[in-house]
Amino acid sequence: MSYKVPFVDLPTHYHRLESEILGAVREVMSRGDFILCDDLQQFQDNMASLLGVEYVVGVGSGTDALHLALRAAGIGPNDEVITVGFTCVATIAVIVHCGAKPILVDVGEDYNMDVDQVEEVITPQTKAILPVHLNGRVCDMKRLTDIASKHNLIIIEDAAQALEASCDGRKAGTFGLAGCFSLYPMKILGATGDGGFAVTNNEELAERIYQLRDHGQRRSTGEILLFGFNSRLDNLQAAILNVKLRHVPQWIARRREVAALYHQGLSDLQELKLPPAPQSQGRFFDVFQNYVIRAKERNRLVVHLEKSGIEVLASWYLSKPLHHHEVLNLRHFHLPKTEQFAKEAVSLPLNSEISDEQVEFVINSVRKFYQK
Repeated sequence: MSYKVPFVDLPTHYHRLESEILGAVREVMSRGDFILCDDLQQFQDNMASLLGVEYVVGVGSGTDALHLALRAAGIGPNDEVITVGFTCVATIAVIVHCGAKPILVDVGEDYNMDVDQVEEVITPQTKAILPVHLNGRVCDMKRLTDIASKHNLIIIEDAAQALEASCDGRKAGTFGLAGCFSLYPMKILGATGDGGFAVTNNEELAERIYQLRDHGQRRSTGEILLFGFNSRLDNLQAAILNVKLRHVPQWIARRREVAALYHQGLSDLQELKLPPAPQSQGRFFDVFQNYVIRAKERNRLVVHLEKSGIEVLASWYLSKPLHHHEVLNLRHFHLPKTEQFAKEAVSLPLNSEISDEQVEFVINSVRKFYQK
């Protein structure tokens, strides 16, 4: 289906950078540099500089970044990891894949972990906390790091949606032992397929993730140190990402402009609950990976917008919450806000390619629905 306002506009995104991207691709192809080559190292160095961390390890996906970081941190059988249910299933799956037990707490009004609930579920088996910085807003990490320090717990951050977002002047992914990011094509910085990376200031942890991503070997000597995985960020993808990385600041600025337009155009509708407007000052710098509203008559609103030619994202929310899926064995968790938000939340189109006219069309379409 062709939309007047697509949720993302990947073709336009590509065409704006076509000559730069094709130039990078030709360079890599002509050199035959595909696996663990200079472009990947350059990407890792560039990202380390951007985030102000010592080590960046490019891997096959954001899911792999979480999985390998947890394993490298020693998470395994009989351990408990505290996280949330209002997230992608991957956040919980990686805990299970390590042989550990996910412990779910509810979220607050910003869709991030309700820190007030964390200490209530800590047990002698608790090993780690895995907060999710959802929609481009950082969790309240000051309080969370205080709790982790008090109970001698590690923090692994799911920062898949929060590249360059910050709280109290510190960037997502840099608070805990490791931060994990996705390079899925629809992210602010997206590859042309799957990709991800983990960041840390811990040399031992970084070395362990390097080994885990590359069959458990120390490539410089060829020695096998453990049973690992095959999860290396492709050098070709890294070359493309190096091109895109230069444009990230302007893309984030545009996302914040669009979020401000939505806030201005929709804030008087009592039927909606909007995310906080972008602030130039204050604790949080939001990058708006998504612009998620909570809406009365959400399902009917989604149908109305789709019929109007507006592509919205509601698939996560229209399906039942993760802890209600029988096969996951999570039904024993009581998460009332997660369940409420699953009935109300919808993401409006927001990307760096969207025009002011398209944003105005979305605003008018939402207003028309409620004026009926």
